[in-house]
Amino acid sequence: MGFTEKQEALVKESWEVLKQDIALFSLRFFSLILEIAPAAKNMFSFLRDSEEIPQNNPKLKAHAVKVFKMTCESAIQLREKGEVVVGETTLKYLGAVHVKSGVIDPHFEVVKEALLRTVEEAMGKDKWNEEMKGAWAEAYDQLASAIKAEMNSNPAA
Repeated sequence: MGFTEKQEALVKESWEVLKQDIALFSLRFFSLILEIAPAAKNMFSFLRDSEEIPQNNPKLKAHAVKVFKMTCESAIQLREKGEVVVGETTLKYLGAVHVKSGVIDPHFEVVKEALLRTVEEAMGKDKWNEEMKGAWAEAYDQLASAIKAEMNSNPAA
């Protein structure tokens, strides 16, 4: 069936809400990642040497914004093109960084769960529903698939 206009609108709408307090939601996103998988802390250079999640760490915020924004862009591309198209340079970089960090398939699921829970909290019970969850999940899954494909094509990155 493809990614619908409504799915794209749901992702865009919730991205606008996330942007209103991106520092808070970035922190929440990483808190959830570490709640789900505490060992993941060592995979992030900006968390490795700290006992707690740094409240005002610009790298943490930048990383979370990238995940949110790229997932939102994936939703737009799925609607317009029927697939996620990440620029070759960006994709090669993402693949190399994820290989270097030791990322494996289950890690993508942890990030997905943290992403969905963060968006759910941002939207609140009134606006969050299965349709919105499905739209974010599909957009994230397609983005993750593109990154995994690049990782597999260049395992020695």
